[in-house]
This record gives sequence, C-alpha cells and structure tokens, in this order.
Amino acid sequence: MKIIVCIKQVPQTTNVKIDPVTNTLVREGVESQINPFDLYALEEAVRVKERLAEQGVESTVTVISMGPPQVDAALREALTLGADEAVLLSDRAFAGADTWATSYALAAAVNALNADLVFCGMQAIDGDTAQTGPGITIHAEFSLATYVSKIDEITEKRATVHRLLEDGYEVCEVALPALFTVVKEINEPRTPSLRGKMRAKSARIPVWTAADLHLDPERCGLKGSPTQVVKVFSPEHRAGGERWEGDAPELAAKLLEIVRERVTI
Repeated sequence: MKIIVCIKQVPQTTNVKIDPVTNTLVREGVESQINPFDLYALEEAVRVKERLAEQGVESTVTVISMGPPQVDAALREALTLGADEAVLLSDRAFAGADTWATSYALAAAVNALNADLVFCGMQAIDGDTAQTGPGITIHAEFSLATYVSKIDEITEKRATVHRLLEDGYEVCEVALPALFTVVKEINEPRTPSLRGKMRAKSARIPVWTAADLHLDPERCGLKGSPTQVVKVFSPEHRAGGERWEGDAPELAAKLLEIVRERVTI
C-alpha cells in the first residue's frame, strides 16, 4: 500500500510579515517548523504501515510538501520520524496559491504516486482554514474522512475510523483510496531516531515542478486562486467600557437589567 502524508512548513513565530503587493506571507528569513498537526498525521501513517505489516501487507510512507526550496529541511525532518521517502513540489508557478490551487497541485502529486491512503493534519496553524485536505479529495476523487481521532480497522480496501465531533464522535467505514485529516487526540508523535537522522542526511529528495506534474498554469499559484487577500490590517484598538465588581448573583442581576433596557423583542 502506498501511504502519503501531506505536510506544510509554517512560520515558527507569530511575528510574521505580509508582502504589500501580493498580500501573502513573507517566508524568507523566518524560522520555520513542520505544522504541528501534520506531525500527528505522519505518526499515524507510520503506525498504519506497521499495522499492515502485521497483516502481511507491504507499505511505504511518502511525505510531500509544496513550497520554496527551504521546505527540504522539513521533509528531511519527516524522514527522521519514520517516513520512507519525500517529494518536494517547488516552482515559481506555485507562488501565492490559496488552498484550492494548493490542493490542485498536491492532488496531482498524490495521483502521480498512485496513493492508496493520504494523511493530513486537520489544519495548518498559519491559515487555520482546514480546506487543503478536503480540496485534495475533490481533485484526486478520493473518499474523505475529516477530524479522525482513531482508526479501528484498516485493510487494503477499506478502513473504519472515529471522527471527532463537538458532542462526541461517529464511526465511519471508508472505502480506499481515501484521505484522512487527523486531530491530535489520535496519537503521540515519536521522537527522531538515530537511524532516521542518518538516513535523512543522505536522502535524495526529488523536486517536482508544475511541468513535471503536467499542471495547467492557469490553475496554479495566484492565477489559479479563486480567493485572494485584498487587504491586511490590524484591528483598531478599542478603549472605554465599564468594569463592575461584586458577587456573581449581584452582577448577573445588573447585567440582566441592562439587557432588558437595551434589547427589544
């Protein structure tokens, strides 16, 4: 079975800068890390590989990411955590991509690798949209299960998973090929192994361009992004307000009185 993990390199600081022309994040010169949620996706992919091995099913875990050349460091870190191979999608044509254009490129890579199962973190901490994983399934025509907190059973054909909901969870049977976005409750990521570090240092990580994946240039990067940031600004600081002190019943009664005065039903 071919298992793919999509990871994203995100800024390691909250002090990010925005390009005034493109209104996109400036990543050059900023310390980066693997998106924390993606570490849970990688760990679960490795665990699934180990479970399938017990069934006599041979599997490989390949990590892919789209971004500038420095994303190579994140991919090598993923190799130290149990991934077998890594592929970098890097091309000027990908610059400024929103989640739709990003998922279009990643889906092409997923199909090129003949993936059976794809793992993503539930969202990236820089954008918080949770859209890229589901977007990949639309382009790749895969089954989808989001917010997966547990994989009960898995075979080469299907999997039974728990999806975390606000008021509990639901159990779903999903046909493969499929993509799962996972939550942090699913596992505890392992630490890098010495063997993994040695292998990652010498690993050859291929770089795929838009041309390599036979992508339509009009559907990549800014050109292929239906959503674009028009303006970025800090909200105006608000001053004033009232401060009340007292015990809970007294304050609740006062608040209720004000609500009754200002709200008409």
